[in-house]
Amino acid sequence: MVILDCLGEICPVPVMRLQKALKDNAGYENILLITDHSCVPKSIGEFCRAKKLGYVADEVINGVWELHITPRKQ
Repeated sequence: MVILDCLGEICPVPVMRLQKALKDNAGYENILLITDHSCVPKSIGEFCRAKKLGYVADEVINGVWELHITPRKQ
């Protein structure tokens, strides 16, 4: 699993980091993106829907989200 710590980063930085992670691992590994910015779950969700990636958001503590991204099966 690839872990992206995006705490303190605002859009579009987390989306760009996710794009790079998907490219670097050829889309095979699951990705956990951690964020504390409220717009990121929505932005990542829209990106994942557009790319047909699996996506689950979980607010693990107040104001901190873990975003689980599952790549397409090749």
